[in-house]
Amino acid sequence: MTASFNHTIVAAKDTAASAAFFRDLLELEDAPSWGPFTNLQFDDGFLLQFAATPIDFPPQHYAFLMDDAHFDRAYAKIQAEKRDHWADPQRARPGETNTGHGGRGVYLLDPAGHYIELITRPYL
Repeated sequence: MTASFNHTIVAAKDTAASAAFFRDLLELEDAPSWGPFTNLQFDDGFLLQFAATPIDFPPQHYAFLMDDAHFDRAYAKIQAEKRDHWADPQRARPGETNTGHGGRGVYLLDPAGHYIELITRPYL
């Protein structure tokens, strides 16, 4: 069996709010949740598990590859909800998208302050 990425735990201040943000933006399905985890599942079985932590945590970066139609829907939601977003990770180009790597991309923050990147073309 080859290795594959199975799940990651996303530290959240409010697991329900974080899960709702990702569910809506990434069009994910709820998965069975247990213990401290609120779970969402991608079509390939990968799990995002949201858990409140007893300590402060540094912001992380999560990048998601999506097709152009999904990017259009996600970006329309970002704009409709008047979410702060940027074309670059340094947040020097607010309210814009980028056309890096032959596709489109945008950066925003999730409810817990993590850096979220949506892209339509992989970097490699």
